Amino acid sequence: MKKTEPPASTSRTPVVLQVIPELGQGGAEQGCIDVAVALTQAGAKAIVVSHGGYRVPELHRAGVTHIDLPVQSKNPVVMYQNIHRLRKLIRQYNVDIVHARSRAPAWSAMEACTGTNAHYMTTCHAPYNFQGSAKKFYNSAIARGERVIAISGFVADYLRRNFQLGDDRIRVVPRGIAIERFHPTCVTAERLISLSKEWRIPEACSIVMLPGRLTRWKGHRVLIDALAMLDRPDVWAVFVGSDQGRTEYRKELEEYIHAKGLEARVRMVDTCNDMPAAYMLATIVVSASTDPEGFGRVPVEGQAMGRPVIATDHGGAQETIIRGETGWLVPPGNAQAMARAIQEALSLEPMQRAILATRAMAHVARNFTREQMMEKTLAVYAELLRDDANLHAPRGPSIDRPADRTL
Repeated sequence: MKKTEPPASTSRTPVVLQVIPELGQGGAEQGCIDVAVALTQAGAKAIVVSHGGYRVPELHRAGVTHIDLPVQSKNPVVMYQNIHRLRKLIRQYNVDIVHARSRAPAWSAMEACTGTNAHYMTTCHAPYNFQGSAKKFYNSAIARGERVIAISGFVADYLRRNFQLGDDRIRVVPRGIAIERFHPTCVTAERLISLSKEWRIPEACSIVMLPGRLTRWKGHRVLIDALAMLDRPDVWAVFVGSDQGRTEYRKELEEYIHAKGLEARVRMVDTCNDMPAAYMLATIVVSASTDPEGFGRVPVEGQAMGRPVIATDHGGAQETIIRGETGWLVPPGNAQAMARAIQEALSLEPMQRAILATRAMAHVARNFTREQMMEKTLAVYAELLRDDANLHAPRGPSIDRPADRTL
């Protein structure tokens, strides 16, 4: 593994504080943890502020300081109080950079930096929807950093188009995965057998797996329709992901599966603690999102595991899949096209499948590793700290607004 250099600063240890609502499942959370660990390994001081979550122990094991604050709240009063809480931390720890990874805490973090020596930057993880000026203004917090990391070219275009950001402030840093974990040789037969028994899948079946939380825009209905069109009793679907309290949608899906006569061939798995083994069990990996994803980890993880991947032809997937070489891209919401792609993937000869797997794994190793993501993020930090003279003058977010404006 290439050694990552710490961000350049003064002679003292650089201090970077990341702010994220909570530390649970998700790409933003994984990126936050990965970068905090990289900072620590590089000799910098890493602090993460969140409202907690089951992944906090990962930070503690890596020597990262975690501070629990209610930064997940969208309540204006709590957001205002968080300004003062964060400003106190900035001064207490002599923070050089505050890196906000979500909109609500971004507002508090931006204001907290005002009048301090801390740089303010953000990461935009998605093309946030908005209707009307009020929601656009709320979303704009994520676009007000001195540097704004976009997790894909698609997200960078969203920032340019909606917030008139120039390339002088946008830095494209794709998400990265741990290829030492997501690699076929890392999954033992025992893990596969254990997971297969847990899912109760017959040995002779082909598995089409759709990982992702149970929410409408993930496209579960599209895959159900495609499976019904295929009318192949040897093909099963597995939805892997929690409903996160969306019990009505889960019930709706169950009823839809029953209406299609597929209840015997569709499994809904709440959580999976061994996703590499899950990918290895899958014959095909599907990402059927009807709305464009900012990046989309599923197609990348599926390719890293050497699985045939089918994704919808929009958003980040257009940048992570090489059309016709490492996977399939189909029109969003088009069950017929999805069914055709599944049939093509199932029809691959062993040699064709091996060639596709080799191309896909090499593609991920070249472009989407965790090490590349960490190195590029730390390079953005170094940009902000390169001019040592600027460290001695109070600074806040570089935006056109009255200095005393609050939420």
